[in-house]
Amino acid sequence: METMSTTSSTTSHVTSSSTVTLVELQRSLVPPKWEECVRNVGMSEHREAALSLAHAFAVDDYAKYLVDPGDMADGTSISPEDKWRLHVDIMAVSVAAHCHNGLVTTTGPDYDSVALWLPPGKHSDGWWTLFRSGMWRLYFQLSTEGKKRYFDEIVPLLHDTKASVLGDRDADAWYLVYLGTKPNSQGRGYAKRLLEDVLQRADAENRPVYLESSSLANNAYYAKFGFEIKREICLTRGLTPIPLSIMVREPRAARKVAHHHHIHGHHLPPSVSAGRPGSIPMVGVNKKAMSAFHVAGGSTGGKIG
Repeated sequence: METMSTTSSTTSHVTSSSTVTLVELQRSLVPPKWEECVRNVGMSEHREAALSLAHAFAVDDYAKYLVDPGDMADGTSISPEDKWRLHVDIMAVSVAAHCHNGLVTTTGPDYDSVALWLPPGKHSDGWWTLFRSGMWRLYFQLSTEGKKRYFDEIVPLLHDTKASVLGDRDADAWYLVYLGTKPNSQGRGYAKRLLEDVLQRADAENRPVYLESSSLANNAYYAKFGFEIKREICLTRGLTPIPLSIMVREPRAARKVAHHHHIHGHHLPPSVSAGRPGSIPMVGVNKKAMSAFHVAGGSTGGKIG
């Protein structure tokens, strides 16, 4: 009995030890803090972030507008695999451009949600950025109709609309270029975390935030954070127009003033109301030349949550 007891005790000890070892081996190598923090994405990670955005925007009408051959007037036909690769490449050069001259943030253990931002005064279309990010390759990857949609329609429309809506505040605004959450990561508050990270900065700097939403269903989501629709525009080269909602969020201080004046029946000065679009020309810029390689601001109406 004593021998059996010793054996049982030894077996129990080994089993317990083995269990601990197995648990230790199963611990993830993903840094635990990635689950709950917002971190910046650098060029070494830009492909991973791009793939996440590609999945988030896989069914987005704006994204399909550029790569879906079924809507190409020139009869272009490419395989679903090539279409997906082009979609990923567009996201990759967009992420790379913002790594070089903007801000790319992510949260979650596996790039679950990704945001692309242009801080005040920054642009993603400088010649050095165009070269380093590989943007120039898009000109050779898009079909004939795709080039027309991207370079002749999207780029000038988004640029001119932003300048018109923001007026003399155009260079002072934060610009949310893309925000996407992977389908299997929605509902965990990742997008909210990425939004609030920069919205807090914008409030501290007393700056507006601008975005284009390519999903009407997401407008109510952005409204919860103080965004208001300022204009509706459409992309019209396809069989079905693609609507984009132009939304602006005023800094917290301005919204408090607006709320106060609304309650007391006062009229707001133009700089606070932000409801009267102005217009400023592109001075000293060859718009046609720049638009030939410019990566458009893009939509923020992908999968969010």
